[in-house]
Amino acid sequence: MCETVRERAYMAQKTVVLGVSACIGAYKACYIVRGLQKAGIRVRVVMTEHATELVGPKTFEALTHEPVLVGMFDETTEDPIPHITLANEADLMIVAPCTANTMAKLANGIADDLLTSAALAMHCPMLIAPAANVHMYEDATTQANLATLRDRGWTIVEGGEGYLACGDEGYGRLAEPDAIVAAALELLDITPDMQDIHVLITAGPTREAIDPVRFITNYSSGKTGYALAEAARDRGAKVTLVAGPTALDDPTGIDVVHINSAQEMFDACNEVFPSADIAIFSAAVSDARPKETADHKLKKGIDDAALRTIELVENPDILATLAAQAEKQAVIGYAAETDKVLENARIKRAKKHADCIVANEVSPTKGFGTDENQVWLVTEEGESEVPTADKDKIAHVVLDKALAILLEKRS
Repeated sequence: MCETVRERAYMAQKTVVLGVSACIGAYKACYIVRGLQKAGIRVRVVMTEHATELVGPKTFEALTHEPVLVGMFDETTEDPIPHITLANEADLMIVAPCTANTMAKLANGIADDLLTSAALAMHCPMLIAPAANVHMYEDATTQANLATLRDRGWTIVEGGEGYLACGDEGYGRLAEPDAIVAAALELLDITPDMQDIHVLITAGPTREAIDPVRFITNYSSGKTGYALAEAARDRGAKVTLVAGPTALDDPTGIDVVHINSAQEMFDACNEVFPSADIAIFSAAVSDARPKETADHKLKKGIDDAALRTIELVENPDILATLAAQAEKQAVIGYAAETDKVLENARIKRAKKHADCIVANEVSPTKGFGTDENQVWLVTEEGESEVPTADKDKIAHVVLDKALAILLEKRS
């Protein structure tokens, strides 16, 4: 069985030292950190002093759970030679954004701060993403420095032409974080493990209309399904996300199908499922809907009978119906329970013929609407607990399980 990105990270986690210099695009370094972390990479951040005026070190510390280093003799570290320690830890150093000033220092071996000192001590691949005003960027000295770094084997990820923060237009924009992360993964020889795999994911609640202004729904925020979709995309998969009404923005690089009702979700999934390799049904689908939907707003004193008794009919069972049609697809369902979590999940898995049920307990601090969760993966062979973690981290654990099931079915 092939290793996943997550498994490789656990066995021999790669470390990237990310240098951040003083450019207005420094905020994009936060997205670089997250992109690297999604691939299971540990990130250490070192900043120039002036960069801290644009993005605070605490921001990077919150993202990396590592101390951010700025000065050669910071009180935040007891290490007397932090630049050497960083060099010994790094599998790759990235400087992004890399200003014209920092680039000049790197090209000429100047080591007058912690970032440039660490860079000079590095014995690993080096990657820079330049960012500067168009005139500074096109200056002959800057271009000569870029050429020098290229000749030394450094990877340069250049941005495109466009509107700059200073008001000028032209070259000098920082490359997009996704492009920088992709170049980093290539240098680290980390290949996405879900290439050529189509993943169908459902997310969010459904709404079952009572009348034009009222509906039956639940508290699902869609965060779990969206985290799954973004994680699968980051691992190279083609992703179709069938999403109920949420307050979340559509993730980039993902085919999003918006629906309202359970019937609409069923129809959308039924169309996509035959081409999917993995199907993960994380949406909180309404079990029932009003038998009839009023064509006008029901009012007290006028429509009392209709308001007192709303006859319900069952919605189609999306998970059970599609799992029964599965040939070599891996089918994963979700079970949000308020009690007897594992017992109910075992029953649901067998009844729905799913390969795995991801079970969680709904409480004020877990489940709907939260950023963290605790789940159990329930299969025919047994169950395993996934301790409380961010939903994006849990998403990778679920994808690891889904990928293992798919590969076993294909073998």
